[in-house]
Amino acid sequence: MNLDFSLILVLVTALTGVLWLLDSAIFAPRRRQALQDAQAQAQETLPDAQRKALLRQPGWADTSKSMFPVLLLVLLLRSFLYEPFQIPSGSMLPTLKIGDFILVNKYHYGLRLPVLNTRFVSNNDPQHGDVIVFRYPEDTSVNFIKRVVGVPGDLITYKDKVLYINGVPQQQELLAKLPPSRPEQLLLNETLDEVGHRIYRDLYRPVIDGEWRVPEGNYFVLGDNRDNSKDSRYWGFVPEELLVGKATAVWMHWDGLLSLPDFSDVRRIN
Repeated sequence: MNLDFSLILVLVTALTGVLWLLDSAIFAPRRRQALQDAQAQAQETLPDAQRKALLRQPGWADTSKSMFPVLLLVLLLRSFLYEPFQIPSGSMLPTLKIGDFILVNKYHYGLRLPVLNTRFVSNNDPQHGDVIVFRYPEDTSVNFIKRVVGVPGDLITYKDKVLYINGVPQQQELLAKLPPSRPEQLLLNETLDEVGHRIYRDLYRPVIDGEWRVPEGNYFVLGDNRDNSKDSRYWGFVPEELLVGKATAVWMHWDGLLSLPDFSDVRRIN
């Protein structure tokens, strides 16, 4: 089962806020009244220790007061500005490696409500070549990352491992054969709208040919590791309402618990 961290964060933030408000509105006035009654009964100002004891917040109230501002700040930052993600698979090699930690711009495609993902402020639309994070159409609790190659109205053709957009083949420049002695894979530079990015093409994997017309409000996406990516060729289009944001930068790489985080490959994502 996949945990929805956004939902958990919203619920915990709401809970701590309600508890803090409850204490401020109901229980704090009662503590102050108890102090006033005790001082009236004693007919003198009580010692500091006794005053502090009467005014002391219960543990749940103190914890809520401390946590709510922090949780609210985190919720606002990751909902409307930037959210970190970790790359779990090799479908975006060579652009993104397994273990890369990336930042996703949450406002580039418009502001969305947390959990509901409903856009309430419009901004840019995805363009050819954008690397996007989105909710997987077949299981919206899972986030995917792919590259946009088709926008609404485009005719996308994939033939002999070459991408065509509206009948125009997208230029592929050979950079290397891997490994050089007995090549099994090609490293290529592919150009979309005059912006280049690197892709892998396997020499011996079967070709997946097809043609798709991108409907309004949807996008066609591919992995840069073309022959090792389950993408729009397999499961269809990405609806606009499932967009999460634009992947903008790699800020850390971490292979796992038995290794140290690596900050040597901090870079923008092209």
